[in-house]
Amino acid sequence: MKSSKRILPIIIISQFFCTSLWFAGNGVMDNLVLDFQLNENALGHLTSVVQFGFIFGTLIFAFFTIADRFSPSKVFFVSALIGALFNLGVIWEGNNLITLLMFRFLTGFFLAGIYPIGMKIAADYYDKGLGKSLGFLVGALVLGTAFPHLLKDITSEIPWKYVLISTSVLAALGGLIIVLFVPNGPFRKASQKFDVKVFSKVFQNRKLRSAAFGYFGHMWELYAFWTFVPVILVSYAESQSLTHFNIPLLSFIIIGIGFVSCSLGGILSQKVGAKKVAVFSLSLSGLCCLVFPLLFSSSSEIVFISFLLFWGMVVIADSPMFSTLVANSADPKIKGTALTLVNSIGFTITIVSIQLLTLLIEFDSAFIYMILVLGPIFGLISLQRN
Repeated sequence: MKSSKRILPIIIISQFFCTSLWFAGNGVMDNLVLDFQLNENALGHLTSVVQFGFIFGTLIFAFFTIADRFSPSKVFFVSALIGALFNLGVIWEGNNLITLLMFRFLTGFFLAGIYPIGMKIAADYYDKGLGKSLGFLVGALVLGTAFPHLLKDITSEIPWKYVLISTSVLAALGGLIIVLFVPNGPFRKASQKFDVKVFSKVFQNRKLRSAAFGYFGHMWELYAFWTFVPVILVSYAESQSLTHFNIPLLSFIIIGIGFVSCSLGGILSQKVGAKKVAVFSLSLSGLCCLVFPLLFSSSSEIVFISFLLFWGMVVIADSPMFSTLVANSADPKIKGTALTLVNSIGFTITIVSIQLLTLLIEFDSAFIYMILVLGPIFGLISLQRN
């Protein structure tokens, strides 16, 4: 059996390579609109359809208990390979809006075999140190999330098709690395049959239910914040008459700094426990939601950017902790299914909060972001019930 110390870096690298598929389209979105003569509203559709694909994919993977019935490494590899092919389909010259939506939806669908499956693989290798492992693993996803903003800053000199080709190659390589170097973990307990009642079994577990509901509250805030970081920066620059803001680069840093907090939170959980780290982080991010209007009115750009950097750290630090709590609370035979199902519901919630903020943005007020505090409040209440 390979050393677990060698396994974790392999999983992290593979996860980053493969989740680059998720946000590859975002980095070349303007090019897609121009080259395929799409309407401006296609931007929102092409962004949302990946989320819908992921949600649908996680439901299917969870319903058929794929992560628990089959080798997670093989599932990861197959999903990465197929996802890479559909991502590559976007460069086809005969594309129109319908085919582009189809390719992005199917890419999102097979990401269901990558992100939650990667956490399942980590859970099969790390029992007591799972919080630390998932901290680094989710950190890799954070960098993948931030990456498109960096791409927007540098791709003006690079043909947009190369971005998609590169991410597809990376994803295929990531899947290959997993299947070649990461066999089934020592803590894996395979489920031998399909169980139609698996959904209800997941939430019958009180501890798991508490952790899952905490995660749902966290997700209400997280992706809405990430989505509107560029909008917030533009609004602040306009309100302060600033012309030197590099919005893409700042967005990359504000989101990407979450890699640091995920990693530090994972290490800290080894000493104080995943639940305490989750409560602390969720409390701080909830506080950020409340004080945002006050900081937005600050004339000091250093103060405001520092605040956003802090929010960028605490808004994600609890994510790996919730996944740890879910994994540790689940029946080992349905651990992968539990992680996948909880992910599915969590990402469904992100669509609701993002759409709500999209509607409220017309009011042109910093106070609309205070609505995000509903997630942390719900999450904290849920955690106290355990």
